[in-house]
Amino acid sequence: MRSTSVDLAHLQQWVGRSESREQHLDPFPARALAGLLDREQAYGDGDALPLPWHWLYFLDAPSREGTGADGHPKRGGFLPPVPLPRRMWAAGELTLHEPLRLGRAARKTSTVRSVELKQGKAGALVFVTVAHELEQDGQPRISELQHIVYRDAPTAPTPLPPGEAAPTDATWQRALRPDAVMLFRYSALTYNGHRIHYDRDYATREEFYPALVVHGPLLATLLLDLAARERPDAVPAQFSFRAQRPAFDTDELHLNGRLNADGVALWTNDPQGFIGMNATLRWR
Repeated sequence: MRSTSVDLAHLQQWVGRSESREQHLDPFPARALAGLLDREQAYGDGDALPLPWHWLYFLDAPSREGTGADGHPKRGGFLPPVPLPRRMWAAGELTLHEPLRLGRAARKTSTVRSVELKQGKAGALVFVTVAHELEQDGQPRISELQHIVYRDAPTAPTPLPPGEAAPTDATWQRALRPDAVMLFRYSALTYNGHRIHYDRDYATREEFYPALVVHGPLLATLLLDLAARERPDAVPAQFSFRAQRPAFDTDELHLNGRLNADGVALWTNDPQGFIGMNATLRWR
């Protein structure tokens, strides 16, 4: 494992920084994601945008010069320039006030909420939390906290962390294989250049993963899609998720949901029975 020093005081100067973007919510990205998920609905102007499909909008579009070797935008700018090379979207919490409507303009305001340094078994970890507020027609639509974690990259293949056994009492279950085409299409829809999701040589030889890595946001989207298939008329109120273990395109992915008094517990697991992502959903 590489060793990289972190100047926390410098990085915390980014706390409180904000940026706002306004965008017309064109229906095409929603129609394209519906195709990727094998949904039959043809989304158009005026339709409600499912949660968390707003991740298809308000995207960064870095130039080639502004893109790092890993495919991510180069460090600096709105987010603090954390020097640790491996970055992942580790967790999130979303509150849906009212659905966004396609065919209209919307505004997203993002603020760096916190920057924290912790020590893990594999070295330094930097956690950056960003708050996002989405508005449409002057009214709040979605409040979101995004938790990003940065850590050092391995210098040789390393085993995956110990896994947590998945529950066996799911109310709903669905299995699919997130193949390379699915990962590429999701990368394209979210303008995500991170090469671990579509460049197999890079993923295995440079970052030492065993295969292509399934996007964390795609896993969260698939879990919410499972709930939407089972309860198509239910409107989400709150959704939270946490990534625990990576998923790969070479493995069958199992999506699970279990009804409870507050809503539904959701999780993914791999063929070995280990949890990949945990999530909770509460409806209105």
